Amino acid sequence: MDVLQLLTRVVHAAAVLGVVLLIAVAGRRVARRLRQPEVIGEITGGLLAGPAVIALAGRPALDAVLPGPVFDLVKTVAEAALVLFLVGLAHKLRRGRDRLPRRATTWITVGALVPPLATGGLLVGLIALTGDRAARGGAPLPAFLLMVAVTMAITAVPVMARILADRGMSDGVPGRLSLASAVVIDACGWLLLSLAISLGAGDPARSLHSLRALAIGVVCALAIRYALGTRTASRLCGRSPRAMAVLVAVAALAVAFAMKHLGMTSILGAALAGLAVPHDDGGPWTRVVSTVSRSGQFLTPAFFVVTGVTVLTGAFSATSGVLIAGTVLLGFLGKGLGGYLGARVGGQSPRTARRIGALMNTRGLTELIVLQAGFASGVLPAPLVLALVVMALVTTAATGPLLELFDRMEGRPAAEGISATAMAPVESVETESGAR
Repeated sequence: MDVLQLLTRVVHAAAVLGVVLLIAVAGRRVARRLRQPEVIGEITGGLLAGPAVIALAGRPALDAVLPGPVFDLVKTVAEAALVLFLVGLAHKLRRGRDRLPRRATTWITVGALVPPLATGGLLVGLIALTGDRAARGGAPLPAFLLMVAVTMAITAVPVMARILADRGMSDGVPGRLSLASAVVIDACGWLLLSLAISLGAGDPARSLHSLRALAIGVVCALAIRYALGTRTASRLCGRSPRAMAVLVAVAALAVAFAMKHLGMTSILGAALAGLAVPHDDGGPWTRVVSTVSRSGQFLTPAFFVVTGVTVLTGAFSATSGVLIAGTVLLGFLGKGLGGYLGARVGGQSPRTARRIGALMNTRGLTELIVLQAGFASGVLPAPLVLALVVMALVTTAATGPLLELFDRMEGRPAAEGISATAMAPVESVETESGAR
C-alpha cells in the first residue's frame, strides 16, 4: 500500500469519525430533552447509525461510506478509545471505600448480583424452550450460560454516578449504597467474564491458552504497578502529569492489544492496567488516570457505531419478539426485585429499597462493553446481543422516570431527599460530574 493510499484511508476514517461525533452531539441533545443521561443518547444514536443507513439507502450505501479497510481503521480507533476509557473505570474499582453499613452493603450486593445471575439461567431456559437456534449459537453450554448470566448481572457504575449527580443523590443513603454495591458487582462481573471467555474456547488446549494469556496480562499489570510505585514515577507524576498520562496510556494500550493478540479480549487488558495504577484518593495519580480516561471518552461514540454495524445490521431479522420481551422482563425483575429485597434484608426502609432497586437496573455503557466481549469471543450470537442491547437501553432509560415516580408517590421533591444522617457519619462517595 503506497503513502497516498494510506493517507486517503486515514482522511476517510477521520471524516467518518467526525460524522460519528456529530451523531453523538445530536444524541446528547435529544437525551437532555428527554431528561435522560447523555450517554443514553450517544449509545442509541451510535447503535442505530449503521442500521439506519441500510434501511434508508441499502447495504451498498453503507459499504460505500464504510469500506472494509476504512471500517477496520475506525474499529481500531474505537477499540483504543474504549481501552483508555476503561482505564479510568477500572481504577475507580479501587476507590470509594466509604464506611457504609456493612450489613446493608453486603445484602444489596448479594441481592443485585445473585438473582440477576439466576435470571441469566432463566433466559437460557427460555431460548431452549422456544428452540431459538439463532439466539443459542454454537458456544459450549457452560460458557454460554455463564456469559448470559454475567450480562444480566452487570450494573453500570459510570451511568449510575451520572444519574446520582444529576438528581442530587450522590450524598444520600440510596445513592451511596447503590454505588458501593455496584462497584463490587462490576468487579465480580469482570472476573466471571474472563472465566466465561476462557470456557468459550471449547477444548482444554485452547482454555489453557486463554488462561496463559490472562496470566501474561496479570504479570504485565504487576510490572506496571511496580514501575509506577517507584519514587521516580511518583515525582514524574507530580511534575509532568501530561507526560505520565501518555506513558500510562501507552502501557494500557500495549497490555490490552497484547492480550487481544494472545486470544483474550482487550477489555480485560484495559481493566488490568487500570487496576495497576496507584490509588491516591484525588491525588496526582487520580488526575493522570482522569486525563487518560477523558481522552478515550471523547471517541467512545465510535465504539457504539462499530457495535451497531458489526452486531445489529444482521441481527434484526433473526431476533424474535418473544426473546426481546423475555430479556427485558427478566432484566427488570432480576435487578429491581433483587436490589429491593437485598436492601430490605439489609435493614433499609421501603422507600430507600425502592430507589436502590431502580438504580441497580442501570446498565448502559458497561453492558455494551461486556456484550461486545461476548460477541467478539464467539460466545454470544448476534440475535441475543440485540435482545440484550434493547434490555440494557430500556432498563437504563427507565431509571430516571422510576425515581421521579417514587418521588411523586411520596410527595417528595425531584431530587432525593433522604438524608445521609440516617446512618453513622461516613465519607462522601466520590463521583465525577462527567461520569458516563
